[in-house]
Amino acid sequence: MPEILITLGDPAGIGPEVVDAALASGQLPDGFEFRVIGDRFAGTPGKPSRESAQSALNALKESVRLLKETDAAAVATAPVSKEGLQSVGFPFPGQTEFFADAFGIETYGMLLTGPTLTVGLATIHNSIADVPRLLTSDAVFNIGHLTADFLRRKGIKSPHIAVCGLNPHAGENGAFGNEEKTIIAPAVTALNETNIASFTGPYVPDAIFRDAAQGKFDAVIAMYHDQGLIPLKLLDFDEAVNVTLGLPKPRTSPDHGTAFSIAGKGQANPASMIAAIKLACELA
Repeated sequence: MPEILITLGDPAGIGPEVVDAALASGQLPDGFEFRVIGDRFAGTPGKPSRESAQSALNALKESVRLLKETDAAAVATAPVSKEGLQSVGFPFPGQTEFFADAFGIETYGMLLTGPTLTVGLATIHNSIADVPRLLTSDAVFNIGHLTADFLRRKGIKSPHIAVCGLNPHAGENGAFGNEEKTIIAPAVTALNETNIASFTGPYVPDAIFRDAAQGKFDAVIAMYHDQGLIPLKLLDFDEAVNVTLGLPKPRTSPDHGTAFSIAGKGQANPASMIAAIKLACELA
C-alpha cells in the first residue's frame, strides 16, 4: 500500500490542526497509508519560536530522508514560516527551493492548482525589481513544459495553456517593454515545437485569467509570483494546492500560510490540506 508522508509544518501555526482534520475528514482516498512527521508539542499555538521553527525544519529533512531511502510515494507539507525557518539557518526562500536542492534538481517549478485555475510560475520567490533580469526564455520554456507534463499526468491528453505577458497590455507592441517579443514569444514558439501541449500568448495579463476561469485554457503560465497567485487565491483559496514540479516524487502543500493569529482557536479550514493530500495520492 503506497505511503504518503505528511509534515506538520510549524507547530505554532495551524498545521497540526488542518492535518488532524484532514485525516479525520473521511475525504481522503482509500488504498494509502498516511505517515505524519513532526513534533506537535514543539511549539505553542499562536506563539512562533525558534523551537517551533526548528521542529518544522526537522520534519522537512526527515521527509526528504524517507522519500530517498524508503518506498514512500509522496509528501504533503503543512505550512511553515519562512522567517522562522531562516532564523534557524534555512538558506532557501521557500519549501519549493528546499526540495529541489535536496534532490539535486535544477529544472523545477512551482505550480498552484484549484477547482477554477491552474497557474505555473516562471519566476518564484523573487522581488519584483529582480523579475525582468531573471525572466528568460529558458525559464518560460521550463515552467511551460513542466506544467504541460503535470496536466497530462492529471489525465488531460492535449492541454491548452495560456502564457501571460510581463508588462501591462502585454507590452503594447513595445510601448511598455519588449520582454514579450524578445523573451516570452520565442519560448512559446519553442514550447509548441515539443508537441507536449498547445501554447498561446503572450496574452494581456489582466484579462487572460478570466478566460482561463471560464474553461478556455487548462492552465496559465504567469511571469511572476503575484501575477499568478492573486487571481488563483481570489477564486480558489480554500481548495488550492501548491505543487513542486520536477521532483522524482510528488510534493504538495496547501496554498495558505501558518495563520499564527488563529492557531489553536478551532477556526482553521482544512480544505486546502485535504486537497493537498488528495493530489499527492493522485500523483503518486
